[in-house]
Amino acid sequence: MDYTLNTGESNPGVGGFKGNTHQKLPVVDWMADLPETRLETDLVEVQFKNTRKGYYLNSTKIDLEKGDMVAVEATPGHDIGTVTLTGRLVLAQMCKMKINMEHYEVKRIYRKVRAADMVKYEEAKAKEHDTMIKSRKIAEDLNLSMKIGDVEYQGDGNKAIFYYIADERVDFRELIKVLADEFRVRIEMKQIGARQEAGRIGGIGPCGRELCCATWMSNFVSVFTSVARSQEISTNPLKLAGQCAKIKCCVNYEACMYMEAQKDFPSKEIVLETKDASYYHFKTDVFKRQITYSSDPNLAANLVVLSVDRVKEIIRLNKQGEKVDSLEEKRKVTIASKVDFHNVVGQDSLTRFDNSKRQSRDKRNRRNRNSGNRPNQKPKTDGNA
Repeated sequence: MDYTLNTGESNPGVGGFKGNTHQKLPVVDWMADLPETRLETDLVEVQFKNTRKGYYLNSTKIDLEKGDMVAVEATPGHDIGTVTLTGRLVLAQMCKMKINMEHYEVKRIYRKVRAADMVKYEEAKAKEHDTMIKSRKIAEDLNLSMKIGDVEYQGDGNKAIFYYIADERVDFRELIKVLADEFRVRIEMKQIGARQEAGRIGGIGPCGRELCCATWMSNFVSVFTSVARSQEISTNPLKLAGQCAKIKCCVNYEACMYMEAQKDFPSKEIVLETKDASYYHFKTDVFKRQITYSSDPNLAANLVVLSVDRVKEIIRLNKQGEKVDSLEEKRKVTIASKVDFHNVVGQDSLTRFDNSKRQSRDKRNRRNRNSGNRPNQKPKTDGNA
């Protein structure tokens, strides 16, 4: 009996979309309808709990499809995971993950899972939550400045991976001894960042969609507040931070476009000189290509909104030693001539049909009165009567 992860299908009719849309780091096999691409490589992408993935060699040529649960080589014993990708796209995925085949140890796929494998797998997974709670208590008793965020048991139950978060280096040698004595398994400690933890937990972002770190993002780049300032985003920590308490990763998405658009903008350090006062940069609207200046360098006072072209013109005049009378351009006031509207058709009147109806009714009434006032005429008789 073959076991397949029952995760739902976003489109049952298309093999490439087969899989769980709510799974962490889902992958769409858009080449699934090309059977020849599955034979180009024996490498298979296998996913384990949450965002942990690995690449394994299908040396025995097992017929595998997306969603099949397989037993793979581990150290020690074996682990159980779900096939998420096969064929040519596995090589593209490894290239994206920057995996060098010369230094990457490729392990083998043993078989598709059996009933006995699933029994051990479910027993191991059932112990994960209690193990995490107990390990947190042990770390607290040892006065270690670390947080154990998650525990993952290997498929055969012989090893447990403890994911922890720490701001500084932690000496957990004593912790490993206590954990090994307590749970009787091989212990592996793996440090993760706040963003990785948020991806493992999952959730909904302020945009209304699933977190990027839980759906597709695997490489995390540092995000700085200077990037937010360049986009005129509020630096309020409550608005700028994501669920990981770090600056949102999406702040980096459009940073290049903003920087490219602002190349045509004058420097924020330039002060505009007028005959009355000096004006300092206050804020920039990249979309409208407008810059707001204030007469006070620290406060919003006498704000004036100027176009980029007008600012460049004032800077050019200031460099020539000229001071403009006013920042705003002198606009020519044109008085619009009064347009006489001639009602040619007469369709603007709501009573345009009443006159004609009244006239026709008056004519009919006069005709009836005239016919009533005529003297009675003798009927014409035939001369032969």
